[in-house]
Amino acid sequence: MMVTLKINGKSHTVEASPDMPLLWALRDLLGMNGTKFGCGVALCGACTVHLDGIPRRSCVMPVGAATGHSITTIEGVGATATGKRVQQAWLDLEVVQCGYCQSGQIMAAAALLAKIPAPTDTDIDHALSGNICRCGTYPRIREAIRRAARKPATAKKEG
Repeated sequence: MMVTLKINGKSHTVEASPDMPLLWALRDLLGMNGTKFGCGVALCGACTVHLDGIPRRSCVMPVGAATGHSITTIEGVGATATGKRVQQAWLDLEVVQCGYCQSGQIMAAAALLAKIPAPTDTDIDHALSGNICRCGTYPRIREAIRRAARKPATAKKEG
């Protein structure tokens, strides 16, 4: 069945079963490999994307449930002011160690800052609680979010 998905502001039509996980459509059908497969059961956060600005696990999100919604992936989050600030803070603080979880971490952080521009440590912990980093870069992740929160946003609309 032909399905049209709005990803990073562009429409993409793919042949996919409505039951196919969005993650597979992104990676296998569209070549958007920034979103990672981690656990396959929505527990690790590596596959996090935004669906209408809300972080969602693409490994368990059926393509059919994503149609008609605006999807943002790690490839597109830097086009938003908040996503760009988060990505820059990640680079400035050298957050990445192995890097595998980082696209999901960045997506969760960008969603948090879009919702709560000046989060507390409790807000950060809650928003990223489902994103696992095997390398243990949590202190650098938290500091990067704090840094991104301190930088002024530019005029581009979020979402």
